[in-house]
Amino acid sequence: MITRFALFEGQIHDGHEAAFREAVLTQLVPLWANFPGQTDVRVMFGEERDEGAPEFALILAISYRDLAGMEAALNSTYREQSRIVTGEIVGQHFDGRIHHHVTEAHLF
Repeated sequence: MITRFALFEGQIHDGHEAAFREAVLTQLVPLWANFPGQTDVRVMFGEERDEGAPEFALILAISYRDLAGMEAALNSTYREQSRIVTGEIVGQHFDGRIHHHVTEAHLF
């Protein structure tokens, strides 16, 4: 299984926490759920962290059976749309950076 993580490293603007979460859940999750080839979409909002650890407002994990499935999703119109909507949400509610990591899982 391949999982692509999007790490939203940074802070939500003061007083925007509820609006940020609502925008992600209502505007982005439906797009991510339509990515071709995805087997699950996990949206995790930061709640607590160790002292000194970087702040992650959101961690998105989308899993695929293989790299080919992930590539199909990354080339889809849903991904294109999600990038536009993400830019709007980030511009209104978030200061930081978004970086992606692809992992291969081994379940035991």
